[in-house]
Amino acid sequence: MKMKEEQFRLIKQQLKKLTSQDCFYKRKLEGIDVDSIQSQEDFEKLPFTWKGDLREAYPLGLMAVPEEEIVRIHSSSGTTGTPVIIPYTRQDVEDWAEMFARCYKTAGITDLDRIHITPGYGLWTAGIGFQNGAEKLGAMVIPMGPGNTDKQLRMMVDMKSTVLCATSSYALLLAEEIAKRGIGDQICLKKGVIGSERWGEKMRKRIADELGVKLYDIYGLTEVYGPGIGISCDYECGMHMWDDYVYFEVVDPKTGEILPDGEVGELVITTLKKQGAPLIRYRTHDLTRIITGDCPCGDPHPRIDTILGRTDDMVKVKGVNIFPSQIEEMLSGVEGASSEYQFMIDHMYGKDICTLFVEINANANAYNMEAAIQSAFKSKIGITVNVKPVAIGDLPRSEKKSTRVFDNRY
Repeated sequence: MKMKEEQFRLIKQQLKKLTSQDCFYKRKLEGIDVDSIQSQEDFEKLPFTWKGDLREAYPLGLMAVPEEEIVRIHSSSGTTGTPVIIPYTRQDVEDWAEMFARCYKTAGITDLDRIHITPGYGLWTAGIGFQNGAEKLGAMVIPMGPGNTDKQLRMMVDMKSTVLCATSSYALLLAEEIAKRGIGDQICLKKGVIGSERWGEKMRKRIADELGVKLYDIYGLTEVYGPGIGISCDYECGMHMWDDYVYFEVVDPKTGEILPDGEVGELVITTLKKQGAPLIRYRTHDLTRIITGDCPCGDPHPRIDTILGRTDDMVKVKGVNIFPSQIEEMLSGVEGASSEYQFMIDHMYGKDICTLFVEINANANAYNMEAAIQSAFKSKIGITVNVKPVAIGDLPRSEKKSTRVFDNRY
């Protein structure tokens, strides 16, 4: 994708500022003459920034402005390793709210909507990001946070919530509870804004059908503001990215080489206006592709595909690389199989043993489903697994991100 003149100007401005003061990037870019960067090709020779860099900068090594300009910090939601701390200036918070409000508008959400927010608050960027954007839009906010499903549903009914903001896992849990309690006719939801984890087409259809809503994928990560830097539109053909705030590339995950538009690779993001903790060529680990051509909705902002998986989600079994997205795609083609599964890998008797637990519809024959799923897995992914069909609802539901692959070999 060709870099716009304004994007290049903003990047040069960022680079000059970052290398002229004592901060993380002055050390990261030591020995590089930023004045010699005169083209997109020159920019593409700059080193990548990795999550490891950000962890090494803990706690406030990423701060690129005087401390008195920092109004808030957030931290990534990861549960392992040193946390990543991202400082925000007042302008960063305002820019993020502006982008998020733009996401809501793209989804056709207005100041007459009542926005029911279930993602977590606190150090995580999700809950407060959804709220700030909704307030910027002028909509009524119902800031529930996660958990307490009874209270969620009561407030959803009593407040006549029209928009649900959630992870796909929690949206599914709420949809199943609404169906179980027979209160669908009391629910006023029209739209769902779903983020934080990738989800397959089968899961999307279940949530949309059971809640009776139109769903939108929202994209973002704590290191780059948080959710709200891109969203899908009514046509469901990728996510529009706000390229006046972020510049993005797609690279080969192994070599780091820039890939042609349309090819799947790792998304790399550079912030154009961020003040508190700017990022240059940050490797997100998210797998996607740049979608070419104009979107039927008329929005001129460029698009990436919905996230297909993560480079660090891959597991290798018997010499075969397996991504959760492949399992979801395989299951989408098996009639009677649900969207919900767990993939377990154990090492016993000197070899890897794989077990796939899959929820199946109540009217499906477990024996037939076992054979059909085992055959589909072998055909699509290339190895034989033990298949264990279970009833709908037997696998655990999560209020946050669901873990679907468990590698017990180490």
